[in-house]
Amino acid sequence: MDNNQASSDGTQLVTREGLEKLKNELNSLKNVRRREIAERIERAKELGDLYENAEYAEAKEEQAFNEGRILEIEATLKKLTVVENNKSGETIDLGSKVKVERNGKEKNFILVSFNEVDPENNKISNESPIGEALMGHKAGDEVKVQLPSGAMKYKILSVS
Repeated sequence: MDNNQASSDGTQLVTREGLEKLKNELNSLKNVRRREIAERIERAKELGDLYENAEYAEAKEEQAFNEGRILEIEATLKKLTVVENNKSGETIDLGSKVKVERNGKEKNFILVSFNEVDPENNKISNESPIGEALMGHKAGDEVKVQLPSGAMKYKILSVS
């Protein structure tokens, strides 16, 4: 499933932390990276003939990528709905810490928005197969998750 998947009305859910992460990236791209690339282009221009200037071509390509990412983030920010982290700890929602058991092994997850995913720290997207299956459930529930490798059952041990 695409981590940037939007709901049927086009909005995407994000935590306040996820929103800040996107805003910080946008700020850095606009105010730091743009300047660095412009300076790189100027240095490359000083090297002479732009037609055969590999440094100039690379800098222009980097500039195009940077501007594309800026447009992508700005478009994403217009579609976001900020969801406050789950305070009740009863049902699984964005921001929930969940302990599950599968085949006798326990695993912890934190459900986050698409731009906060960090598998090394057990942060999974609410739009991933496991995240999507867990959303809205409570401790004690069993959920079936359809993965590319086949269906898996998870028992939810705790939600906080």
